[in-house]
Amino acid sequence: MKLRNIISAKDFNKDFLDDIFSKASKIKENPGKYCNCLINKIIALLFFEPSTRTYESFYRAAKNLGMDIIGFRKSYGTSLEKGESLYDTIKMYEGYGVDLIVLRHYSAGAAKYISEITEIPIINGGDNGREHPTQALLDAFTIYEKFGKLNDLKIGFMGDLKYGRTVPSLVYLLSNFNNEFYFIAPDLVQIRKEIEFYIEDKNIYYEKITDMNKVKDVVKELDVLYVTRIQKERIPDPMEYEKIKGSYRVDLNLISNVKEDFIILHPLPRVDEISPEVDKTKHAYYFEQAKNGLFVRMALIYYILKNG
Repeated sequence: MKLRNIISAKDFNKDFLDDIFSKASKIKENPGKYCNCLINKIIALLFFEPSTRTYESFYRAAKNLGMDIIGFRKSYGTSLEKGESLYDTIKMYEGYGVDLIVLRHYSAGAAKYISEITEIPIINGGDNGREHPTQALLDAFTIYEKFGKLNDLKIGFMGDLKYGRTVPSLVYLLSNFNNEFYFIAPDLVQIRKEIEFYIEDKNIYYEKITDMNKVKDVVKELDVLYVTRIQKERIPDPMEYEKIKGSYRVDLNLISNVKEDFIILHPLPRVDEISPEVDKTKHAYYFEQAKNGLFVRMALIYYILKNG
């Protein structure tokens, strides 16, 4: 069954992933072939929170496909400052005849809500700390490009696993396959219980590593290390942030004994959790990962508006 709305990575199945990855690969090989194939279609990019990579890659993806683009990348200067409701905002864009909405919102569940009040297809561009399903798609596509598969891999998630939205979505997506997960973080930002329950229900093997002195022994067994920054802006207690800032860092020493084809991913932006010296190693895949966002998001828009 074709997905009409992209709300949660829980909705992704293997057939959907095959469709998106196949199309993304074709676009990456020959992007010119898809120029202007969605001419006269209109996309609304409604970003209530700051964004660089997500906004710009969706903007570029839509531009490459020949679409008209409307919307905003921050609520400042819009009627939202006057108290306009999310419902009224969506109804306004309905009236403009948009064909697709990409929503980034500070409220968890916002994309799900608007999918229930409009017939326009919705893509969740990130809702608070809940999920970021299109980021999971480009993350998984990068892994697939490297290994030629998404199964039988040992994948570590390191950093802020409690407040970040990228890790839950990638865990949900990769739970379609037989993998092992290693959650590496201090107790204060360890993986949330609902995500543990989800992967337990899928019979996925996982471990939680809270002793940061043991990280090097874990990393040398991994195929993928997915690193995230501390989500300072989402941590409610400043004292909690002070306790954990700088508690982990990927440097040359940490990856000195890793597997030959080991890769490091990061959704970006980074702060100080990956040393710049790591950028020069063959294991650094985070900039390729970011580049893949363009091709995956082009494929996703094409999938929704051109029936795959």
